[in-house]
Amino acid sequence: MTWLYAGLALLTVAAVIAVLYRPFGDYIAWVYTSPKDWRIERGFYRLIGVDSRSEQTWRSYLGSVLAVSAVGLLIVYAMQRLQPWLPYSLGLPAPSEHLSFNTAASFVGNTNWQSYSPELTLGYTVQLAGLAVQNFVSATVGIAVAVALMRGFAHRRSGTIGNFWVDLTRGILRILLPISAIGAIVLMIGGVIQNFNGFTEISTVTGAAQSIPGGPTASQEAIKLLGTNGGGFFNANSAHPFENPTAWTNLVEILLMLIIPFALPRVFGRIVGDNRQGYAILAVMGSLYAASFTILTALETAGRGTAPELAGSAMEGKEQRFGIIGSTLFATTSTGTSTGAVNSMHDSYTALGGMMPMVNMMLGEVTPGGVGSGVYAMLVLAIIAVFISGLLIGRTPEYLGKKIGPREIKLAALYILVMPTLVLAGTALSFALPGVREEVESTSIWNPGIHGMSEVLYAFTSAANNNGSAFAGLTANTPWLNTALGLAILLGRFVPIVFVLALAGSLAAQGKVPATAGTLPTHRPLFVGLLAAVTVLVTALTFFPVLALGPLAEGLM
Repeated sequence: MTWLYAGLALLTVAAVIAVLYRPFGDYIAWVYTSPKDWRIERGFYRLIGVDSRSEQTWRSYLGSVLAVSAVGLLIVYAMQRLQPWLPYSLGLPAPSEHLSFNTAASFVGNTNWQSYSPELTLGYTVQLAGLAVQNFVSATVGIAVAVALMRGFAHRRSGTIGNFWVDLTRGILRILLPISAIGAIVLMIGGVIQNFNGFTEISTVTGAAQSIPGGPTASQEAIKLLGTNGGGFFNANSAHPFENPTAWTNLVEILLMLIIPFALPRVFGRIVGDNRQGYAILAVMGSLYAASFTILTALETAGRGTAPELAGSAMEGKEQRFGIIGSTLFATTSTGTSTGAVNSMHDSYTALGGMMPMVNMMLGEVTPGGVGSGVYAMLVLAIIAVFISGLLIGRTPEYLGKKIGPREIKLAALYILVMPTLVLAGTALSFALPGVREEVESTSIWNPGIHGMSEVLYAFTSAANNNGSAFAGLTANTPWLNTALGLAILLGRFVPIVFVLALAGSLAAQGKVPATAGTLPTHRPLFVGLLAAVTVLVTALTFFPVLALGPLAEGLM
């Protein structure tokens, strides 16, 4: 019966995605290729002094990305430090310097890692004017970078990859704002709260006093999921009944996380003029997503251990209203994208079950990945796959008519190396530096031993991949972890973007190489299998040793 429910849940998600794939993908492609600007957009361009008809080189495009992100970082940091003087602060004090830095870096970096309890730390002004705004901006930055890379494949000897300010404006106004508004209304119908009530004091049935928080939750819930951001309005995130009340709102939230990442391969196919290329990327993303969900569900339903076997399943840390299937489907979606929202506690999963969300992130979050970041990561892996195939047949590799030469493969390789370096270095330093190790082991880790090591590994994996979920047994609100994780977030977000945009510029400067009998078809099942294998092998070769020290060791004990 469990597998019947699992199959029905997966088929429901797949059916909705299949229905939306073409029309929604075509709409997004139109947004980024239409020559016409809306009146409100033209007014904004005049305000900031931008010519919407001019295109940028990759260096200029990168400068715009970094400028917007740097300004956002400073604004969110300042708002937190000035919180006591802001309206609707709810009487809450200012967060510490290191926590404010971590939070600002997290929301600007599309990570939304939270080292704090939101309802007890941040007032409504910071939540709405600071964090929610960055949910829109950071998500649109990811889509813009992905579209810029797509233009790199499509353009011929132009050296330009679009206009960032146009991409940013259109992404917010034409995609994220209208869909998140509809999503918020649907969630409110389902019972998600939306108010400015502050804290309400009530008496419980036992006569005790309890303070119930309110807040503008539905509006932030919609964009946190649609933009694969993930930060919860409440500490329990999407496990909280005010954020995710029922089984059907749970399904709506899963679909919100998936609709843009799964539509972007269609956008890729439209922009490069070959929809078959989009279907090939979609096939890899979808097959890895289905495999991850199946494995995680099998591990959690097996429920190895005394308590799960007595209870009939591994329900610790899961909500009864979602059950095993609703929890594992949400976890697979959240960590397969860069969302990081949770409706169950990953730290309470079985040892091998808890490893699967970690592996989803270690794959580079390409199943299907975050908004924009998933498809550009998969395209980088496609370049690696094409390069490997070129070595096997002894000819210069090509992808969509563009030669993959030394410059392109160096940029792709550097992209691949960034995330593992941050994850492994951050984890190692947390245990290798004497003063830091004492702080981590005495203050942060609640579960000493192998599981404690897994908690730290999960934290740096989440930060470097801009995910934001956590093994919640780790107390991360310390000077070391706030600073180290904040830096991992910024480096894990923007260093890969540098390489992606440089790659886009290099491709855009090339002409088109005509296909020959020796050209590898990149739309057929052979290439789909090769790309999936490269994705898995790169992760396995990089992370198997550290996984063997953590969740694998714990699961095999």
